Amino acid sequence: MNYTEIEIATLDAVLKDLLIAELSAIGFDGFEETDLGLKAFSSENSFDKEALDLIVNKYSLKFSQKEIPQQNWNELWESNFSPISVEDFVGIRANFHETIKNVTHEIVITPKMSFGTGHHATTYMMMLLMRDIEFTNKSVFDFGTGTGILAILAEKLGASDIEAVDYDEWCIENSLENLERNNTQHIKISKADTAITNRKFDIVLANINKNIILSNIDALSEDAASKSIILLSGLLEEDEKDILEATKQKGWKHIKTIKKDKWIAIQFEVSR
Repeated sequence: MNYTEIEIATLDAVLKDLLIAELSAIGFDGFEETDLGLKAFSSENSFDKEALDLIVNKYSLKFSQKEIPQQNWNELWESNFSPISVEDFVGIRANFHETIKNVTHEIVITPKMSFGTGHHATTYMMMLLMRDIEFTNKSVFDFGTGTGILAILAEKLGASDIEAVDYDEWCIENSLENLERNNTQHIKISKADTAITNRKFDIVLANINKNIILSNIDALSEDAASKSIILLSGLLEEDEKDILEATKQKGWKHIKTIKKDKWIAIQFEVSR
């Protein structure tokens, strides 16, 4: 499968964040900030030219476009992927990097198209919130798993039953490879484009974007067991009001919101 690369010229950091959020909602799932602006990547099957035009026209921007073979995309990631540490809690690296020292947990991620390497603020914050949650012998649902990184961390923290889903075949392929590389035993990966599971979980993770979260708010609420914890991210600061309003209607208790680089992650508790 080939990918479509677009490049938008803008040096405005806040605008880049807005573009990432809006492009994520229309099928773009890889991003690279450059000296000239922002590159975004979409599988050719997901590329929506009309939706893209609406976004760039709204901000009076222009973009260039080209096609990239899958193997070249992998080479691009491998040449640009660098290890990262989430404080002294988690170290994330590729298999060709040296072991990260002085962290509690280490995760090895094959750097491919899938979203979720720890570099983006949303994944980073989700991990920070997970640090203070008791996962031992808990059931976990990871909605929009991407690379599988949050599901892998959940198992390392002691979760015994983890179900992770994503709508993209490439993410499924990548996450399965990452599960094997990290020797996981308790994670089930499947393809799905909604949060409907027909079961209950102790902990629910959703690091996607505002529109998908809001459209799945009923299902996410149904996924929550008694006294469960829900973590949401993929959200900009200005998204918080709408998210808190929607979750309040479902009876979710807002525990805290953390912020990083204009992005937020929110923790809720759901009591039945």
